[in-house]
Amino acid sequence: MNIIKAKYGLKDKSAAINRMAVEYEKEILEPELKPEYIEKLKGIEKQKTITIKTIENLRNRYSP
Repeated sequence: MNIIKAKYGLKDKSAAINRMAVEYEKEILEPELKPEYIEKLKGIEKQKTITIKTIENLRNRYSP
């Protein structure tokens, strides 16, 4: 805690814990998606879907 407190010039350990929580959330829980990935997803969404009603149809379609 003291390292974080000193690094960011925080007043107390509570502020250091809050800072850690914010950084953890940004880096681990919900990282932002790269713009290239978002564009790729938009392209995939526009593709025609394939309806496969049974396992047998799936096997017939993708078996060699």
